[in-house]
Amino acid sequence: MARRSPPRNGVGGHDFDSKKKRKVAEIYQALNSDPIDVAALRRMAISEGGLLTDEIRCKVWPKLLSVNTDDLPPLPGKELREDNKDYQQVLLDVRRSLRRFPPGMPDDQREGLQEELIDIILHVLKRNPQLHYYQGYHDIVVTFLLVVGDRLATALVEKLSTHHLRDFMDPTMDNTKHILNYLMPIIDQVNPEVHDFMQSAEVGTIFALSWLITWFGHVLSDFRHVVRLYDFFLACHPLMPIYFAAVIVLHREQEVLDCECDMASVHHLLSQIPQDLPYETLISRAGDLFVQFPPSELAREAAQQQAERTAASTFKDFELASVQQRPDTVLRQRFRERLRGEERTKSILTKPRTNRFVKLAVMGLTVALGAAALAVVKSALEWAPKFELQIFP
Repeated sequence: MARRSPPRNGVGGHDFDSKKKRKVAEIYQALNSDPIDVAALRRMAISEGGLLTDEIRCKVWPKLLSVNTDDLPPLPGKELREDNKDYQQVLLDVRRSLRRFPPGMPDDQREGLQEELIDIILHVLKRNPQLHYYQGYHDIVVTFLLVVGDRLATALVEKLSTHHLRDFMDPTMDNTKHILNYLMPIIDQVNPEVHDFMQSAEVGTIFALSWLITWFGHVLSDFRHVVRLYDFFLACHPLMPIYFAAVIVLHREQEVLDCECDMASVHHLLSQIPQDLPYETLISRAGDLFVQFPPSELAREAAQQQAERTAASTFKDFELASVQQRPDTVLRQRFRERLRGEERTKSILTKPRTNRFVKLAVMGLTVALGAAALAVVKSALEWAPKFELQIFP
């Protein structure tokens, strides 16, 4: 049984219930605005408690992904399975997904959902031949299926797959590795001791791979925690999951430093993710770190190969009031700057560590309190993909 959160500020459940009612009212006010206040919905999804209920998620998640719920595609037919190169692998993965369904669910209901899960995945892959299935993708799709049902899940997953998840669905893992390369620079900015220990242990970042490519759906056993993180990630920049991975490692600082400094020991420790994490605290901290150390500051340290463009770095600023976002050539510009920016690179990489801690202390923000939430929302709106037009050449 889940433990009840302790009363806040000496006030019992009544205060929590009143805060929840206020938040629900604010969410519906944003939904009923003309035009819909997407920025407010993003703030609600990021701030403490997220979107609160699956009923609300059914209404808000499509707005965060700019999916028109009045024009949903028809349900996929069984012909999708005929001569489909991915069918056997998808079937095997879905059959192994028993623990992703609520405990006690009748077998016939679960089996029906597993069939729907297979169809959703194959439908998205058939409509988007540039996307390649990967093991773990079904962990994301099943989350949407359980929250919003098969028809809406199909539309949401397709939009998510062509944008936030696109780098994971490339023919190779090059872009996924590139995103993982952001992990250590984030840790280094906050806690150089943990960073240096992990470097000495040569543990690498592969322990966080399943976290990243499933949005933690594969490694967290409590579905409530999974959907809370999905609220957060859907409202943010596509690199936010790697910031959340970093704050998990930072949260376990003492465990890491007490570990034997060798690859096997540190990898084993970090790959066993605790189930009792303080999720709201970590979400707040991830949002803070994104504001303090945005991807643009970390990109040069993270990039090992500049030849590939990633979805996380091919988004452009757009007017904050606009729901429709436009693409950019940020990484392409970065290629050109590389030739004339050596001094700037040097200054970024050799920035005194004391400045990092001063920055952390001065910011003093938490997403739960709203200040960093506003900044994260602004960044999400500025960096989010344009959903209505083809954005990748």
